[in-house]
Amino acid sequence: MSERSFRQTPHTSHDGSNSSRLSILLFIFIFIVLCLLARLVYLQVIKGPEFSQAAADSRTLSVNISPHRGTIYDRNGNVLATSVDAMTIYANPKEIEDVSSAAEAVASALGGDADEYAELLKQDTTFVYLKRKADMDAAEALKSEGIVGIYYIEDTKRVYPYGKVAGQVLGFVNVDDEGVSGLELYYDDILKGTPGKLVVQQGGGGIPIPGGTEVDEPAVDGQDIVVSIDIDMQSYLEKRLAEGVSTIEGEDGRAVLMDASTGELLAIASTPYFDPSNPSDSEVGSDSLKTVTQAYEPGSTFKTASMMAMLEAGVVTPDTTIFAPAELSADEYVITDAHERGDMTMTARYVIQDSSNIGTSLLVENYLGFRPLYDKIVSYGLNGQTGIDYPGEAAGYLSPDVDTWPLITKYNVTFGQGISTTPLQMARFYGALVNNGVACTPHFLISKPQIGETLQYDTEQIVENTAAIDPMISMLETVVEEGTGTGAAIDGYRVAGKTGTAEYVDEDTGVYAKSSYNLSFVGVLPDASTPLVCFVGVNEVPYERNTTEVFKDIMTEAISRYRVVQSD
Repeated sequence: MSERSFRQTPHTSHDGSNSSRLSILLFIFIFIVLCLLARLVYLQVIKGPEFSQAAADSRTLSVNISPHRGTIYDRNGNVLATSVDAMTIYANPKEIEDVSSAAEAVASALGGDADEYAELLKQDTTFVYLKRKADMDAAEALKSEGIVGIYYIEDTKRVYPYGKVAGQVLGFVNVDDEGVSGLELYYDDILKGTPGKLVVQQGGGGIPIPGGTEVDEPAVDGQDIVVSIDIDMQSYLEKRLAEGVSTIEGEDGRAVLMDASTGELLAIASTPYFDPSNPSDSEVGSDSLKTVTQAYEPGSTFKTASMMAMLEAGVVTPDTTIFAPAELSADEYVITDAHERGDMTMTARYVIQDSSNIGTSLLVENYLGFRPLYDKIVSYGLNGQTGIDYPGEAAGYLSPDVDTWPLITKYNVTFGQGISTTPLQMARFYGALVNNGVACTPHFLISKPQIGETLQYDTEQIVENTAAIDPMISMLETVVEEGTGTGAAIDGYRVAGKTGTAEYVDEDTGVYAKSSYNLSFVGVLPDASTPLVCFVGVNEVPYERNTTEVFKDIMTEAISRYRVVQSD
């Protein structure tokens, strides 16, 4: 047998390479699966809500539901501001077949220009407001036309039954029922409530699905409030103030009637008046209650503060005398009294009675000093805010750097020039004189009837030496009996008050106006069953006149209305 020789070829195993390929393929497969899973999680979990919401939004339309705004009542239960039923009207332009006729129908029912409505109905959208808060009668008239593509949402609108009367006090709201000015703004959080949400289901082209409208979030109505205003007294005060401004040919006027024992404001106004039902038709700035929001130089009504400071300090009495020359030099200026006179010696009572600038200045300089006067001005609250619940209260101002005041400023401050305050701050101060030296915070809000809450307000003892009050009241009574304020006298009643004739800065020239003044009178009824205080001021009066007659009439009306009596 022949022997064969065999060549052995080395054997190479394929198990390792196949395994590697399988691992790579498996890894790629798992990676792809994980990517798909991640994408799925991203789309369903992370982006899902967003996509769902977008899909829902394409099928639904959300519209706010206005809550019923709280009613404002006067102190006697009369409705001053309330919300009544109204209708908000909107359209889906994509459904409107005849734009021209639809626009004409809308204009006929709601008023306005048909062309403007046509422009709205031509818009490339599925929602456009035609009229928000339309009157119900107008809305029903349009609804009776049966126009496809026009829809209606129950709403409310704000109404003010007394029109301009107390308009500045109340303020007004915008189309979203948000307070813009006055008490509507100050107490907006109480009055406004919380809007709800109405969801409208839509089909193709944005067409609402019949029966697909539902309330997603119900509106929460606002709370009612009762305020201190007596609307009938307010009406009289406004009428008499406007007449007074016209009679003495002034630019504008301010008045306030307050119960000094509580700080409740019974009536308050400034001209020109404001109609919250038609704010766009009212004069610019008339919505601001300038009796509160605008400071002024008070003039001679401020002499009471200077005299009260001296009486409290015990450095003068009504019989204290001072030599008052006809003219008083101060720096490069010369001070005179309003009425021409010669040199004379005056009692403190006569200084107030005849409203002497020079007498007041020299009494302060010789018996009290200007730093103690400044301190009393601060303690009387005549250069700060009263804390009234009304937006935009102005603060008075007087530089605290008494030691750097020039002499003319020192003298001027004693009789109410070179210092700013507000009519309300003056009324608060005078009110304290018939409230045993206690000043009450002027305010409007009395109660929140739905929750049974009655409001309490801060008081402050601003006259520390109350023994000084009677002499001061006696001096102010002399002003009305024999002095510059005789026009304020009321038969059968004691009236104590002070006239004011103040210079004002002419905006055009930047210096004090010539032959034109800001006139005022502020007075009280001493020892009365209701301690009323009333301020009346008229600005930019072309000649030296007075506002005492207006004060007299307003206070006489109040005496009758509130059956005020005085003790003997």
